[in-house]
Amino acid sequence: MKLRDIFFLGLPAIVLWVAGIFVFGIFLIKWFWMWTIPALCPGAVAQGLVAAHISWWTALKLSVLVALLAAITNISKN
Repeated sequence: MKLRDIFFLGLPAIVLWVAGIFVFGIFLIKWFWMWTIPALCPGAVAQGLVAAHISWWTALKLSVLVALLAAITNISKN
């Protein structure tokens, strides 16, 4: 779905769509971090260099970062 197709949905639909992607991204990042980081870096987690779990706030910031990187990648394709 291209961005110009989304604008035909109307503003409330766009806001709900973007909010849903961010919420899904937050849950996905928290789940990914919880299962992957301790498995890949058990020594770093044991020494306290890397957190085994991240907060909701950190997951939100990572979700925004991933969304911005995806937007930059999508914009630079044209």
